[in-house]
Amino acid sequence: MQSIFCSRQGPTLLPKGATKDMGKMLGGDEEKDPDAAKKEEERQEALRQQEEERKAKYAKMEAEREVMRQGIRDKYGIKKKEEKEAEAQAALEANAEGSLTRPKKAIPPGCGDEEEEEEESILDTVIKYLPGPLQDMFKK
Repeated sequence: MQSIFCSRQGPTLLPKGATKDMGKMLGGDEEKDPDAAKKEEERQEALRQQEEERKAKYAKMEAEREVMRQGIRDKYGIKKKEEKEAEAQAALEANAEGSLTRPKKAIPPGCGDEEEEEEESILDTVIKYLPGPLQDMFKK
């Protein structure tokens, strides 16, 4: 024997022995908890509070680590990366202070005119291996 469970969508046939929970799974009405919104708000507030406590804990730990790092820097005379970068930037600005153009880039030794000579010698080497008539064409 089947029992009939009514919902907004119409009657739903449930097998004998079925509970209201099965009706809910099949798309029936859910029982509304009058305090559901309040409970959800309290849950969200608890989650926010836990997140704030976690962030505070890790901020405190990071501050302790930074104090320890600074002690090591002071002991061994090490500068922070930001300080090194700031000094390098200041040095560049000081060098370019009286100049109207941008700073020249350093040319490493071995660069410049020598490369052109090497390219010519390579071309000469290739021409040597060509047959006679082709050599004449390239030499002109």
